[in-house]
Amino acid sequence: MTSAAAAAPVPGRTKAFLRLVMIEHSVFALPFAYIASLTAMFRQDRNIDWVTLLLVTVCMVGLRTFAMACNRIIDREIDARNPRTAGRELVTGAVSVRSAWTGAAIAVVVFLGAAALLNPLCLALAPLAVVPMVVYPYGKRFTNFPHAILGLAQAIGPIGAWIAVTGEWSWDAVILGLAVGVWIGGFDLIFACQDVQADRAHGVKSVPARFGIPAALWGARGAHAVTAALLVWYAVATDAGLFFWAGLLIVAVAFVYEHTIVRPHDLSRLNRAFFTVNGFIGMALFVCALLDLLARGLTV
Repeated sequence: MTSAAAAAPVPGRTKAFLRLVMIEHSVFALPFAYIASLTAMFRQDRNIDWVTLLLVTVCMVGLRTFAMACNRIIDREIDARNPRTAGRELVTGAVSVRSAWTGAAIAVVVFLGAAALLNPLCLALAPLAVVPMVVYPYGKRFTNFPHAILGLAQAIGPIGAWIAVTGEWSWDAVILGLAVGVWIGGFDLIFACQDVQADRAHGVKSVPARFGIPAALWGARGAHAVTAALLVWYAVATDAGLFFWAGLLIVAVAFVYEHTIVRPHDLSRLNRAFFTVNGFIGMALFVCALLDLLARGLTV
């Protein structure tokens, strides 16, 4: 161990756990849960229910934290064999398996507790939302399409957020949920391209590992074209106004940019496409959706 490494501070358990679950990646799913919640509130009485919005946030963060902790625990041996992921906290020992399971258990209890405080339908459906979160990390062991399982898991967010407000099922929320699921499944195809060699060497299944990087990138383009179409459908179904349509234009431009900076033989800007562009897409559409709802009479 070098003197510099020895002098480096050891992160606290909480900080290490938050790094393990990459809490900052909540930015991908949360904006769409807020879009669903606020649209439902607009339709209901045009008033923002801040308590419900807080509980939706707690549900989203709790469930996502549980999902990421389970993912890291289940995949720790795979991560150890991949140079890109060999530095993850469960591999290096910065977080113990016991601590990770404890964090996951706390997160799922928080999720279920918040769902119980929302309404009976949320509580009844909450256990079903947990299932794909656990199935997803196993998916890469039995199917070449684990990205579809991830998409299904992420599609739950907007649907659940709408139910949190109304206590009723909504097909409009399903449209938005499908858009989110296909979107995240699409950019997961891009993300998986960087692990093709390691995945093939160790028998990990994915679209890029099975069909190649060019096929995966074309699949991502197709997924994001479908996402754009679903968002247009959602805009029509919810009678969206000018600001929301402007947001869709921004999303379309961002998709085009994302797919121009990642090429089969040049993945050097993959992280920009995955983290920066997709984080921007979620936030930009949320801001436009919020402005649209406020312009149409949503009361803060």
